[in-house]
Amino acid sequence: MLVHLFRLLSKLPLPVLHGLGTSLGWLVYLASPSYRRRLRSNLEHAGFKAHLHAAVAESGKAIIELPFVWCAPPERVAAHATEENFALVDAALARGRGIVFLTPHLGCFEITAQQIALRTKLTVMYRPPKKAALKPLIEGARARHNLHLAPANMSGVRILAKCLKRGEPIGVLPDQVPQEGEGVWAPFFGRNAYTMTLPAKLAQMGQSEIILVYAERRPGGKGYIVRFVPFEGTLEGSAAEQAATVNRAMEQLIARCPAQYFWSYNRYKQPDGVPAPGPGSDAGSNSGSKPGSETRVDA
Repeated sequence: MLVHLFRLLSKLPLPVLHGLGTSLGWLVYLASPSYRRRLRSNLEHAGFKAHLHAAVAESGKAIIELPFVWCAPPERVAAHATEENFALVDAALARGRGIVFLTPHLGCFEITAQQIALRTKLTVMYRPPKKAALKPLIEGARARHNLHLAPANMSGVRILAKCLKRGEPIGVLPDQVPQEGEGVWAPFFGRNAYTMTLPAKLAQMGQSEIILVYAERRPGGKGYIVRFVPFEGTLEGSAAEQAATVNRAMEQLIARCPAQYFWSYNRYKQPDGVPAPGPGSDAGSNSGSKPGSETRVDA
């Protein structure tokens, strides 16, 4: 039933879908007190309270545009996207050291991998949905020409590591809350957030390059601008310091179009089994992982 609904919605023009998304965003915001509290709280703590109304609408667009991005013909989806600074990617590919694309939950993050895969092979880390009925829909949508999936487990980590060693690009969403032992506490908009250590570890393999990428929605359903941005940090020091560097890079991207970030996500939750950072401690200095329990990336 859901697959048929998605295919039906994918036939609608993008401006219509984004209009429906705006209505959906406000409906969910008004109907769910817990959703409303989290969205408002995260926006306020990050200093973007003024973007509340736009963020409500953009959150709805992020849901309603999925049938278009996943089920519409790839050439139709690509026709709605333009690229900014892809020369940055071309130069990195020419050096042949592997690329780690980092994409936060900003704008239409689902379309970024599809756009990259139009130019080069790309393998992205993928966490299967909890509902089995959604698995064929999502996997079929994400695994398209030149786009390959690696599961979010040790098997997938090894796949990503091997790709980098061959000089191939990979993609990771660095602002997902990892499981116990797979992250450290690091600052994210001034609050402790349990942050994955995997992006930094992968990037250090074979001196791979990091490129930031996000897809900003254009107003009026006019499509997307897929922006490629150089990573200006250095991955030095402890795992917590490296995670803090990645988080700062994500903050800088989000500040470019703050209304389009996934503010309703529980980014600051404490995963089961992870000790909380000590009271009064530096958010970037307190690791929540057990000694020797961090994810290994040996290929």
